[in-house]
Amino acid sequence: MQIDLDLLFSWGAIAKEYKKNEVIFDEDEKANFYYQIIEGSVKMSNSNDEGKEFTQGYFSNGQSFGEPPLFIDENYPSTAICFHDSKIVKLSKDKFLKIIAEYPTVQKDFLNLLALRLHSKAITAKAIINQKPDFRILAFLNAHKKGKTNEKVLVPFTRQEIANFTGLRVETVIRELTKMSSNGKVDIINHKIYY
Repeated sequence: MQIDLDLLFSWGAIAKEYKKNEVIFDEDEKANFYYQIIEGSVKMSNSNDEGKEFTQGYFSNGQSFGEPPLFIDENYPSTAICFHDSKIVKLSKDKFLKIIAEYPTVQKDFLNLLALRLHSKAITAKAIINQKPDFRILAFLNAHKKGKTNEKVLVPFTRQEIANFTGLRVETVIRELTKMSSNGKVDIINHKIYY
C-alpha cells in the first residue's frame, strides 16, 4: 500500500536512510510508527533460539510494512531488517491513525491490503502444514509470480531465502529445485532460478 508521500510529509513524516542489514524494529518492540518504503527493500522475519529463521515477508518500493499492530495496540510480531540499502518514510502511530480516520479512500485501501495479507498468510500456512518440500517451494514460487506473465521469470531470492520463507533446510531446497529443474518446472541458468 502506498499513501501519497506529500500527504505523509504534510502530517510530519520523516524520510530516513537505512543500510543493508540494519534493523528497523525488533520483534516484541512497541509498535509506534507507520513505515513506507521509498526505495529499497525490507525483510520481516522471526528466528528461534537455535538461530533458524522464518521469513514472514519481503516488502519493496512503495510498500508499507508492520501496520497491523498499530490498529490493535500490540507489539511488532517480527523483526524488520533492510534487505538492501533503503530510504523509508516513518510516521508516528497517532498521526497515521488520524490519516486513516480523515481519508476514507486511504482507509478502504488499508482494509483491502490487510485482507490480501490475511489471505496470503492463510495460503502460506496451508503450504507449510503440507510436509512435502516440493509443494512448499511451488507454493512460494506461485505466490511470488502471482499476476505476472506466463513466461518463466527470474526468482529474486537465494536458495537460503527460499528455505527461510518455506521453513525448509537449505539443503532440501537445493535438492528439490534440482529435481524441479530436471522435470522442467523451473529453469536454473547460471545458478539463478526462473519460474
